[in-house]
Amino acid sequence: MKWPVLVFVFLVACSQTSSVAFVEFDNGARFFVDIASNHLEQQKGLMFVESLPKDKGMLFVFDEAMPRTFWMKNTLIPLDMVFIDENGVVLEVKENVLPCESDPCPTYPSEFSSKFVLELNAGVANQSNIVVGRIMKMKQ
Repeated sequence: MKWPVLVFVFLVACSQTSSVAFVEFDNGARFFVDIASNHLEQQKGLMFVESLPKDKGMLFVFDEAMPRTFWMKNTLIPLDMVFIDENGVVLEVKENVLPCESDPCPTYPSEFSSKFVLELNAGVANQSNIVVGRIMKMKQ
């Protein structure tokens, strides 16, 4: 009886692990990203992450483009949030969004409908010239 239970636990654990890919912008900026494509991964995001290399981030991939709202509950590091449409065009960049230190946590809504949201270390979007109008391509 132990074998089927172990297989089940392994499969559940693997299904909750983000796949890794990279995104590249039309100015050559490239980031390795964990992909958050299901509800559980999107809920967790970068919660409890203590540090993040400057060339790494998390890409949230949604089924459809719509206005998105993020918060920083249980997030330990400040982040940049890059909202991107279905064609890879950067629509908005929220810079240096600080971790939530007490409830209720503030929310950060997008102004436009986004299919993707890229989270990077705070300041990296500016340093990498990730601005409105840039084009992102995802590669695996």
